[in-house]
Amino acid sequence: MKSATDKKIIIGKFGATHGVRGDIKVYPLTDFPERFADIKSGYVDDKPIEILHTRYQKNFVVMKIKGIDSREDAMRFTNKLLKIDRTDVAPLGEGEYYSFDIIGLRVINQDGFELGEITDILKTGSNDVYITKAADGRQILIPALKKVVTEINIEDGYMKVVWDENQEV
Repeated sequence: MKSATDKKIIIGKFGATHGVRGDIKVYPLTDFPERFADIKSGYVDDKPIEILHTRYQKNFVVMKIKGIDSREDAMRFTNKLLKIDRTDVAPLGEGEYYSFDIIGLRVINQDGFELGEITDILKTGSNDVYITKAADGRQILIPALKKVVTEINIEDGYMKVVWDENQEV
């Protein structure tokens, strides 16, 4: 079984080729697009790649990958995802979490009752909402508010909330 640190994280999607020398466009799928300036390696189809250089252009990054020297070579990457190791993600501040760390957590209320597992996060603008699937198949929508979410423990895989298991959703 892989640990959370073995995970690969999606940070971009390859687009069309750029020029005839094997450069390719990458559309950032990250809250930290500035990370592309320092990235030296990644994965495509779980195979390692070495990134020789990147440059920003409008809403995408132009990337040069070692061994990709023609338009035809670069076309193989179109629509594929660029991933990095979990250990290479940008650091967050205290009390901040990545969505991929939250999804999959067990949700436990103040009485120790397990409400379900977080399957998705709804971005509403004012606060996120954790979509939780209960054992009976119901969906529970839990607002990401400090008065509701009392503890997030990524290492042990759970989130504690103030919630009545019979509460209407």
